[in-house]
Amino acid sequence: MTHSTALFAPARLPGLDLPNRLVMAPLTRNRAEADGTPTPLMAEYYAQRASAGLIIAEASTPNAVGQTYPNITAVHSPGHVTGWRRVTDAVRDAGGRMFLQLQHGGRVGHPATSGLTPVAPSPVPLPETIFTPQGHRPAVVPREMTAEDIRTTVADFARAARNALDAGFEGVEVHSANGHLLHQFLARNTNLRTDGYGGSVAARIRFTAEVTEAVAAEIGAERTGLRVSPGNTVNGIAEGETQELYPALAERLGGLGLAYLHLVHADPDTAVFRTVRAGWPGVLIANPVLKEMSPRGVLAASEALLAAGADLIALGRPFLANPDLVTRLRIGAPLNEMRDRYFMYVGGATGYTDYPALDAQPADAAGDSIVALDGDRVA
Repeated sequence: MTHSTALFAPARLPGLDLPNRLVMAPLTRNRAEADGTPTPLMAEYYAQRASAGLIIAEASTPNAVGQTYPNITAVHSPGHVTGWRRVTDAVRDAGGRMFLQLQHGGRVGHPATSGLTPVAPSPVPLPETIFTPQGHRPAVVPREMTAEDIRTTVADFARAARNALDAGFEGVEVHSANGHLLHQFLARNTNLRTDGYGGSVAARIRFTAEVTEAVAAEIGAERTGLRVSPGNTVNGIAEGETQELYPALAERLGGLGLAYLHLVHADPDTAVFRTVRAGWPGVLIANPVLKEMSPRGVLAASEALLAAGADLIALGRPFLANPDLVTRLRIGAPLNEMRDRYFMYVGGATGYTDYPALDAQPADAAGDSIVALDGDRVA
């Protein structure tokens, strides 16, 4: 049975037509080379999912010190640009469109991975271990960023955005969510600064705003998106003043004409969702919390967000396990089961490019012999 829903109607970002309202959300898969260069396997993976209205490619670091985990992508060298160009060419040949997420890990990093001491708004370490090439290691105390570090990092984001366009992306998404560097500036427990970047709500949103403004100035606001995760406590974050932070950020950036604002784990019944939607003048992408991984569950959560004012719906794990997710949701076909064991840290095609489409034979997961480097823990 074919479902008729607004999810499958064409949509538009500033300067970019989309065939449907389903967005593949960015999720780290650790399939790049050790130096951050995207691999041919990644080109295959993303091309398989080109039927999404928009693909937002996984987090890519704008500089070396921003690296979070082993084998994540980067976009600060000519080799990175060349590698990403293979990916965007493959997706474009398959009829798709891509943005690239730009992410600096801040304190979510380790010298065993990057060779550098992580930097952060304040010398407050991650309160948990972090995965490195040698397995999980205790987090290190990050170096507090100086005013020059802040200026340099803003410039690195702008340069990375230019590199992304050179690599064939239609635009970029600035990552200010999930406990990484920009989110660390927003949060009271990780930002203890007493200068113009810490303390008040206006000061704590300043770094995210300046990065976003610099990227927009470099490549155009219509090619620049922003991702935030209000109230998210991942990676040891405790924001404080969540209800004030995000409306203030939306107000500061609302006049730029950005491509979109992307809300992680959006709940249409919360005050922060309603306030941000009411105050944001442009396109809003909402990423739902899925209680049921089935066509019915995905459609219900997505349609509730559309009804509450979201313009596009970003889905992560459903796209990872279902290269033809748009078709499956449209006709109500069963979804592939996600194999968490192969989500991160393992490399290779298993649990990555071998999820079957409807017209393919189901993959035989029982005979898998790859063992995750991180045991049962995948995120």
